[in-house]
Amino acid sequence: MLLRAEERWEDTASCEEAPAARVERRLQGGGQFTPCLLQLFARRQSAQLFPQRRPLDHSLRRLAPCQPRLHPLRKVRPTVADTPPRTLSPHDSLPPVEPPSAAFIVQLFLVPGLIVAIIVCVWLAFHWLAHLGNDPQAYVRTLRRDNEGRWQAALNLANDLRGPGGGALKADEGLASELGRILTDESASGRTGEQSQMLRVYLCRALGEFSVPTALPPLVAQAQVAAEPLAARAAVEAIAVLTTNLLASGRDAGGSAATEAVITASRSDDAQLRSAAAFTLGVVGSGKGTSDQAATQRLAQLVSDPSDDVRYNAALALARLGNDLALETLGEMLDLPDTAIPAEKARDDAAQSKRYKRALVVLNALRGVALLADATHAAPPAAIMERVGKLAQDPVGDVRAAAAALATKIERLSATPAGT
Repeated sequence: MLLRAEERWEDTASCEEAPAARVERRLQGGGQFTPCLLQLFARRQSAQLFPQRRPLDHSLRRLAPCQPRLHPLRKVRPTVADTPPRTLSPHDSLPPVEPPSAAFIVQLFLVPGLIVAIIVCVWLAFHWLAHLGNDPQAYVRTLRRDNEGRWQAALNLANDLRGPGGGALKADEGLASELGRILTDESASGRTGEQSQMLRVYLCRALGEFSVPTALPPLVAQAQVAAEPLAARAAVEAIAVLTTNLLASGRDAGGSAATEAVITASRSDDAQLRSAAAFTLGVVGSGKGTSDQAATQRLAQLVSDPSDDVRYNAALALARLGNDLALETLGEMLDLPDTAIPAEKARDDAAQSKRYKRALVVLNALRGVALLADATHAAPPAAIMERVGKLAQDPVGDVRAAAAALATKIERLSATPAGT
């Protein structure tokens, strides 16, 4: 409670009086007590009741100034206004500079170095394997081993021969001779397992990629093994590729031996083997010899085969040879209708495959008409050209483009005078 102004002045003026006198005067006057005076009065009464204690006057003299005291345990905190401002330099915001540790150096240099070293080692390994694949004797040694993985080596060799770096291998007569002996030995072994069949198939494909006559005899022998239609079909297809390579290099294509072997294969009960033989007869029978005439005669029979694929390949072979017997089957191929696939069967693999095959057959028919026109130097009949004109509106874009190109070619051929 605050004292009035006169009482406050009176207390200040009487500060020189004895403490006990001041207390008595305030008690008699009925004034109000401050907490300091009440403590003094309480200590005086205690001193009278208990004389053995320290005299009251001594305690009063200690508290005589009557000034308020702070609690001894309470700490006064300075305010923000009392704290002098501190100026920051630009260096105070930078982190402390510490020397790099060994772990930091390892993470910075050693780990990236190891990653680069691993990448270089992997690249060198692939580079070594690539150069190893170009070694003919490495292939021969692998194929001579009696293990089940030999067919993979034959597949790799066939791929290398077809690749851009296979030009040197295609002319290697020693490699062709070694592969021919391996194929002959495998056929004579009597093995009928899947691994043995795959080995013979890929050996035939590899031999077909050569451009030397040495590769032809083992293929001719394998094409006549009717008991193994898969390997025989691979041999017949390889004969077609090898004959093309030999003719391109100006060498003998094999003559009657290859033609007779293919004619024998065309009499097989396997439709796929007959289809491959029909295609190959159009390649090996392109000459004017007796065997070529036999090939044409056999193709004239195959154009009436009950299998569609056999008929189509026979028609294409006759067109390549410039024989008009191909026109009827070519017209049949051009008339194949496009089958629209309903929306609910848009993802039907069988329907998509059927439509793709139809487009492929029509494209081959257009190519056959062009081959026949090139061989005979004459325009096809009007019935064929009418079918070609209809295909200009085909739903398949590739068919429309091929039909338009063929029509332009025939128009140019018709405008050219005969004998030019």
